[in-house]
Amino acid sequence: MSKICQITGKKAMVGNNVSHSKRRTKRTFDVNLFKKKFYWVEQECWISLTISAAGLRIINKIGLDAALKRAAEKGFLDA
Repeated sequence: MSKICQITGKKAMVGNNVSHSKRRTKRTFDVNLFKKKFYWVEQECWISLTISAAGLRIINKIGLDAALKRAAEKGFLDA
């Protein structure tokens, strides 16, 4: 599974390490991802999501069902 949040669609960004002498080398900025299980009341089942910290805040703010609908509309969910 790739390092993409299933709620927000966030993924790794590419940038530069900059040394004291201003030399630049490529690096990646990874997303703060973790696997979490949620109980989906409308379907009466447990689901497992790979979400970022920002995705968890969205679920806490608008609810799991609304967050899943929004992610499905934008095409972030796999299934």
